[in-house]
Amino acid sequence: MEGTFQITGWNETPYNEGEGGTKKSHAKITQTYTGAIEGASETQYLMSYQSEAQALFVGFEVIAGTVNGKSGSFTLQHNGKFENGVASSSFVVVPGSGTGELTNIEGAGSFKSGEAGRANYEINVNA
Repeated sequence: MEGTFQITGWNETPYNEGEGGTKKSHAKITQTYTGAIEGASETQYLMSYQSEAQALFVGFEVIAGTVNGKSGSFTLQHNGKFENGVASSSFVVVPGSGTGELTNIEGAGSFKSGEAGRANYEINVNA
């Protein structure tokens, strides 16, 4: 299943800064989803910048909405990177995180960012 998400808010706070653009930061991000997932999310990332143009990030994203016509919420666990202006991540559905009609959701997927805060995602889930 595929779709897109649009970043609607980004608040990033450095908590450790070094030379040459190196830093560690905490980012709170909001997004809207269309496609296989219809809804909105809030993400919390911890980011490690090796330079201004390269970073690794990990975090959790709580999505509320519908998947395959079933409504509820669930959490994704991200493991991603930012290189040459492109963010990408592999993610898994956190076991036991589903609510509502998505109580038993499980699966995994990935995303790759495009332009203007928009990204394409692929997700394979059993909901």
